[in-house]
Amino acid sequence: MTGSRLKPLLALCIVCVIDVLGFGILIPLIPYMAVQFGATPTLNTWILGIYSASQLLAAPLWGRLSDRWGRRPILLTSMLGACASYVMLAFAHSLATLFIARALAGAMAGNLSAAMAYASDISKPANRAATMGAVGAAIGIGFMLGPAIGGALAGERMQTVSFLRPALVSASLSVLAMLLVLFILPESNTAQHRLAHSASTRRAHAWQLLRMLPALRWLTLATLLVTFSQSTLESIFAIWAMDRYHVGPRTVGMALFALAIVAVGMQGGLMRILAPRLGEIRLAIGGILFMAAGISSVAFGGPLPVAIIGLMACGLGVGLFGPSASALASREGQPHNRGAVMGTYQSGTSLARVIAPFASGPTYMHVGVNAPFLLAGLVTLQALWCILGVRRAHAAQARAGDPADRQRGIR
Repeated sequence: MTGSRLKPLLALCIVCVIDVLGFGILIPLIPYMAVQFGATPTLNTWILGIYSASQLLAAPLWGRLSDRWGRRPILLTSMLGACASYVMLAFAHSLATLFIARALAGAMAGNLSAAMAYASDISKPANRAATMGAVGAAIGIGFMLGPAIGGALAGERMQTVSFLRPALVSASLSVLAMLLVLFILPESNTAQHRLAHSASTRRAHAWQLLRMLPALRWLTLATLLVTFSQSTLESIFAIWAMDRYHVGPRTVGMALFALAIVAVGMQGGLMRILAPRLGEIRLAIGGILFMAAGISSVAFGGPLPVAIIGLMACGLGVGLFGPSASALASREGQPHNRGAVMGTYQSGTSLARVIAPFASGPTYMHVGVNAPFLLAGLVTLQALWCILGVRRAHAAQARAGDPADRQRGIR
């Protein structure tokens, strides 16, 4: 990687850490806020699901807009929306306000797809997985530190827990991230690429991209199935730990910290070594297996430390699958439509984050407290067929003489 590419990547990673840190601070707190306002487990998970439902509708749009207008304007707009939602959460006093704040945050969540498109812009095909891994590690650092900081700011006892401080800290971090985008992050989507988008792909919507790109279809479905497990953990783990172990936000935050630190270590370090040797396909398969095994182990109960070991296995799965699948998806696009491709790919993540909370709450209440984790493990295993579908699609493109497939690789 050349020096000219290193500086924008470093700037992007700094922005991602700070931006996602604000989001991560609130992850272990939303379920406790909902409980404080009298929500049942089902309604609690639906509050988390409304964020993803809004994000599902908005993510492809943000991707296309970033192709047309550039990555920086989309990053700034989405961060401003996130800041507004955090301020609403800081002063929320009802379930209705929680729903509105989460819906707003989801609708404005264009930052991750724009960040991934930016990372793809500044990387070459040969080092794209490593670049995606670096950005994934930066995002992971935010998720790693966020829950621990949020839990510490909120406290452990429900009688004295404070949600005002964490929410205002999150809003402040969004403002800081916006300033960094303004002053240290150069635009990666050049005027030439934006002109090409305007001329040729303005009408390339998500469904059209999925029809045109078979491998992207399989990758989007695969990330949906894997993210189902991750979202199940995010939506039900705090409620499950509260009921099973009688712990508060601080303990839940530290448990999620254990998951994130493994994912960050994989994305930030080992992916650079493993990707060139094993290829993204094999690493994605390994990620699926670790994720399914980890979340299934949580379902079997046992002491809290055993559950945390299961979470760490999930972190290993996230660290292997995330950057591998993102790199594969980014190679399905061209410079003029990469934002739209990544936005479409991210819609699989968003759809999983809609389905999982709406499924995990009723499953938890009516089937059993461990049932959501077993369901998530079974769902995630189905992603293996999707990754094999990616390999078949690449092989078919190679037989048809698709020159772009030489850059993708089919290992």
